[in-house]
Amino acid sequence: MAGDDKGSGFEQALAELEGLVERLEHGDLPLDEALKAFERGVALTRHCQTSLQAAQQKVEILLKRSGKAALEPFEEPSGAGSAAPASQD
Repeated sequence: MAGDDKGSGFEQALAELEGLVERLEHGDLPLDEALKAFERGVALTRHCQTSLQAAQQKVEILLKRSGKAALEPFEEPSGAGSAAPASQD
């Protein structure tokens, strides 16, 4: 199916991206290879973001069709995230 190809394309891109990050984190790549890996990582990130946006749009359309269009923002349980919110001006 075409939908399965897109899903596996996302999964493959994400797995490749994770591998690139791991290689870059080790810091033992020559500069030229590190730059190529970084460049590939940027392309993979864009691909994954596009796939996620498309999936989000499909979910929103399906919710609207079913009459349950009220989406709620995701909130992490208190204490789950260690990052402090950005400064509030």
